[in-house]
Amino acid sequence: MTQPATAAQQEAPTSAAKSAGEQESSRRPGLRWDVRTLSLLGVLAVLVAVGGITAPDQFLATSNLQLVLTQASVIGVVTVGMTFVITSGGIDLSVGAMVALASVWATTVATQEFGFAGILFTAVIVGVGCGLVNGLLIAYGRMVPFIATLAMLASARGLALQITDGSTQVVTVPSVLDLGARDAYILGIPPLVLIFAAVTVIGWLLLNRTTFGRRTVAVGGNAEAARLAGIDVRRQRLYLYLLSGLCCGIAAFMLIVLSGSGQNTNGNLYELDAIAAAIIGGTLLSGGRGTIIGSVLGVLVFTTITNIFALNNLETAVQQIAKGAIIVAAVLVQRRSMRGGDA
Repeated sequence: MTQPATAAQQEAPTSAAKSAGEQESSRRPGLRWDVRTLSLLGVLAVLVAVGGITAPDQFLATSNLQLVLTQASVIGVVTVGMTFVITSGGIDLSVGAMVALASVWATTVATQEFGFAGILFTAVIVGVGCGLVNGLLIAYGRMVPFIATLAMLASARGLALQITDGSTQVVTVPSVLDLGARDAYILGIPPLVLIFAAVTVIGWLLLNRTTFGRRTVAVGGNAEAARLAGIDVRRQRLYLYLLSGLCCGIAAFMLIVLSGSGQNTNGNLYELDAIAAAIIGGTLLSGGRGTIIGSVLGVLVFTTITNIFALNNLETAVQQIAKGAIIVAAVLVQRRSMRGGDA
């Protein structure tokens, strides 16, 4: 005689189905990220082809490709820090102003007397200091990130203008200037590109292979659930804005090497470029999901577009329109992906 199924036996198929569903859902995000990365690589390949067709002698020249990578390196380092902040559900509108403040503070006459180390240390410590203020206001002062970083944007720009009095501060330290010279290239690769590559690798490892990265994603996905799971949400947010400030300090030093000067206009609109690059790379503006590789590809796409437009003597307004269209398209793709995942 057939025995009636026990409660455990009845629940077993349901549990198995849930487990299979969870495994399938866990595979879907990875698939979407692979598709998005390949799509960005495809866009980049198309842009390279367009540049090669419209300005073959100029665009494909080794010197121009080195220039594109060098220009991408500065904003790329800022974007790595921005990716962490956005992944956590925050935003940092002050990155451009922090780069400006760090660059002018590091190029004052008093700072340059300490040579290479003095300029590097000052740029980094000013960036970290600004990030600390942002982090304290947001994490412990409970200010909305948009407001806190907007206030930092205005304050840092104002202080940078006061330090320079509207003038350009020329760097006179040979070791700093030599870092940007062609003689300093390693196997044809500019040192700034190598710095960018190192920051990218460290950022990828930090986000994908450490507890810090998992906590960042958890806070961005659901801060309250992260808190109940034992994560110190406020401390994590403080660390993230410190990281953003650190990246801005490094970028400021790179910009000093690249331009040989410090100006209060440095880093203009970097916040928009960094946010845009992170978004088209696949980082969710609402938080909970981020990708360093995607952000780097986003930076390369924008930098390549700018370079192609410049070589073809197109107006800056057209460049901005193109960037805006790309951002809108990326957000629409994100929303469609999220709806598909929810289904």
